[in-house]
Amino acid sequence: MNTLIHPERVRCLNREQQITGPVIYWMSREQRIRDNWAYLFASRLATRNRSQLIVLFNLVRSYPGATFRHYDFMLQGLKTVEKQLRSLNIPLFVLAGDPAETIPHFIDEYRAGAIVSDFSPLKISRTWKKKLVQNTPVLHYEVDARNIVPSWIASDKEEYSARTIRPKINSRLDAFLTGFPEIEPPDSGGNVVSAPTVDWQRLYAFINVKSDVKPVSWIVPGEDAAMQQLAEFIKNGLTRYAAERNDPTANAVSHLSPYLHFGQISAQHVALAVKKSNAPLECIDAFLEELIVRRELAENYCFYNSRYDSLDGIQPWAKKTLEEHRHDKRQYLYDTDIFEEGKTHDPLWNAAQSELRNRGKMHGYLRMYWAKKILEWAPHPEAAFETALYLNDKYSLDGRDPNGFTGIAWSIGGVHDRPWFERPVFGKIRYMNYNGCKRKFNVDNYITLQGTICTRPQ
Repeated sequence: MNTLIHPERVRCLNREQQITGPVIYWMSREQRIRDNWAYLFASRLATRNRSQLIVLFNLVRSYPGATFRHYDFMLQGLKTVEKQLRSLNIPLFVLAGDPAETIPHFIDEYRAGAIVSDFSPLKISRTWKKKLVQNTPVLHYEVDARNIVPSWIASDKEEYSARTIRPKINSRLDAFLTGFPEIEPPDSGGNVVSAPTVDWQRLYAFINVKSDVKPVSWIVPGEDAAMQQLAEFIKNGLTRYAAERNDPTANAVSHLSPYLHFGQISAQHVALAVKKSNAPLECIDAFLEELIVRRELAENYCFYNSRYDSLDGIQPWAKKTLEEHRHDKRQYLYDTDIFEEGKTHDPLWNAAQSELRNRGKMHGYLRMYWAKKILEWAPHPEAAFETALYLNDKYSLDGRDPNGFTGIAWSIGGVHDRPWFERPVFGKIRYMNYNGCKRKFNVDNYITLQGTICTRPQ
């Protein structure tokens, strides 16, 4: 199997030049060593130039929407990265502060010759990277290790729907869906940089985020735990995926989204493992549709639409229909506090919100219902979008992510969907209701389960 790094997966952000110092891999979105094209490219670049490889992570004091739950999951995962790098004799430095300020100083201090960074379509990451390119003269490569087909290769524009991006992705899968080489320490030519042991306690003290959203205990962070969860899913969940994935009580989903969000597992590795499994073909195809096409469609939306985090980014037909129904009477009207506390009239919605608050994760089918009901019960569409984004980003481990932005835009603003039958409040935005959920799964069982979670001792 081909294990070479596809050249189109890498792009230079400034200009090619000679490398005369250490190669820095700025790890940010891909918080793992295994199956990481960005790390592998940086390692080979260092070997080719007989340079030291340095892995660098930059911790920001706060991140929009993030809470202690998210920071703890990330930092616990990074501890496993430190152990792996130590076994390879590769230094890990963790800086604290604004990366546009800390990283240029680090580059100067260690006289780095090149930097390799992770691709992200999100505005905050792109802004940091743009400033870094402007403030440092060193060669800067960006590697898309998140998408199987890199976003800039899959399409050169914002795609309208899964129907339009699917053939573009599928036409390139044979070239990009390849195996990974074994990890080997780069040959630095005797050049060695030593790093101090990471002071994790100091880093925990450095962060400044809401501490009322606590870590969850049902999922263990890190690469090893992610691999174990994948194996568990292939063994016990994948064979039921096609028939039961929309049933929140069936446990037929992968539970990999937190790991994928923090880059603790590679979607490409997951895809290859699923393809090799003995599961029915319909289950494999259904899962890969979500993992590859739908997930990379979300990346495309955020990459080519700078207004992905507001209703300003939705299609003209959706803006028109929501505007026409802006002043429709709502049967129920709630503010953000009522939504956050899960005190609406709808026990199913309240149970879904309870799952989000307590577990940091909500089943995908219910997340659509949850968001659409916020549209139905909020005073206007903008308030609905902002409330859904606030709650998802605050509580969900996989919040602050293209999947989250795009899922909310789909539910409330019809992104990647088509106009449906017109009705009050929603206009032509697709509608979901309680009875539709009852046809999909045992609603009472789900509500009971979340009630048990809500009342358990803390």
